Amino acid sequence: MTITTTNVTDLYPTRGATEVATPRQDPVVWGSPDTPGPVSAGDLQSLDRDGFLAIDQLIGPDEVEVYARELERLTTDPAIRADERSIVEPQSKEIRSVFEVHKISEVFAKLVRDERVVGRARQILGSDVYVHQSRINVKPGFGASGFYWHSDFETWHAEDGLPNMRTISVSIALTENFDTNGGLMIMPGSHKTFLGCAGATPKDNYKKSLMMQDAGTPSDEGLTKMASEYGIKLFTGKAGSATWFDCNCMHGSGDNITPFPRSNVFIVFNSVENTAVEPFAAPIRRPEFIGARDFTPVK
Repeated sequence: MTITTTNVTDLYPTRGATEVATPRQDPVVWGSPDTPGPVSAGDLQSLDRDGFLAIDQLIGPDEVEVYARELERLTTDPAIRADERSIVEPQSKEIRSVFEVHKISEVFAKLVRDERVVGRARQILGSDVYVHQSRINVKPGFGASGFYWHSDFETWHAEDGLPNMRTISVSIALTENFDTNGGLMIMPGSHKTFLGCAGATPKDNYKKSLMMQDAGTPSDEGLTKMASEYGIKLFTGKAGSATWFDCNCMHGSGDNITPFPRSNVFIVFNSVENTAVEPFAAPIRRPEFIGARDFTPVK
């Protein structure tokens, strides 16, 4: 398949000389309000307004145990650790993330195909969907580092070539999210503004950014303005809870210095009508295990 940016308008300029805020050019909810699905009309309205949707229990306790055991198996397997899809903590050298987990593990592949999961993505995006990215994230206690403030779409647009904001993510908790163990934080409403970051993208930027964000990082001034306007929401919840959030939400998480681990499975669904072209602001594409080039719909 030939991927090109020919005749594709860049609606969201980024990685230039200065930081530039651009109003969102795309819908948040692409599906019709009348389209049947697991998301209620009220929740779709909340998603459109806030950019996220929290679900108290997407999967049950028995299922949580299955996925937690599989996470443990993958993160303790020497072959998985040696795989380039595994990202390790810079200091502890413990596994931080394992990417393309739905291709490595049939257990997580079944989760991706679960109608409670993919059905919501289809309803929100108004089309069939494919997995742009999947991973398990591990935040053990006593010092696991966080993820700095960022918009996923900024990276996926700049470095993976996603043209439009037609992408939705779900983070499913496999351990309890307390208000102290490095949980997800989102600025509600921030998804309506695209903050194009300053600075060029280095070649093979992903090798550094997956451990510590640099290119694509908003300025302190930009973040202060957004936080003052939108506020910050911290997500807590039992294992099995989930947070769906729009691709352009400004979000991040702090370090986990508590004894309580925080682990989750993270799945990114993109519309089959929004497939990747060449990167808009990077010299080369990221590897396919980070930004998929297989656009086969999830069935």
